Amino acid sequence: MKTIILTTLTTILSLTFCFSQDVITKKTGEDIQSKVLEVGQTEVKYKKFDNQNGPIFTILKSEVLMVRYENGTKDIFNQEKKSGNISSSSLSSGDPFFDGQSDAAKYYKGDNGGGTGTLITSLLSPIVGLIPAISCSSTHPRDINLNYPNSDLMKNRAYYNGYTQKAKKIKQGRVWRGWGVGLFVNLSLILVLSTAQ
Repeated sequence: MKTIILTTLTTILSLTFCFSQDVITKKTGEDIQSKVLEVGQTEVKYKKFDNQNGPIFTILKSEVLMVRYENGTKDIFNQEKKSGNISSSSLSSGDPFFDGQSDAAKYYKGDNGGGTGTLITSLLSPIVGLIPAISCSSTHPRDINLNYPNSDLMKNRAYYNGYTQKAKKIKQGRVWRGWGVGLFVNLSLILVLSTAQ
């Protein structure tokens, strides 16, 4: 009974750790794993997630595309109303590539099969789980799963590239998160079983 309780608590703590971070997405497409401290008028102050006792970093809001908070909410920066008749993308930075990235962050829901399959396989064996993790994370999401807001926008090459690149990064994050949870659960079970003997 103690083993079951300890395993359950370890799993809950590992899932909490995997999702308890803020992600700052720069306009270059780079993601910064962080803990956002303050969003000011012109800058964002944060600490690196893996060193929360370390220094406070500052980044200009003009360099930031979006902040995704640990609770699932998002802030999208430097967006202006777009004049024209494209109603599905009412916010625009004026750059189709960045608009594509922003829309992917809003509309792409992900291909849950890859992340779930990797998690299940990794729970059975983390080494075997590497096979679907590598396979799923190396491919772009299928068009049917992209959930883009307007097919006319996807005809613009820059918008298409921004959207699909961001969607692939989101997919990769989910796949590797699933593998990490599977690995952590296996390591926890090994630890629990070895201390129980």
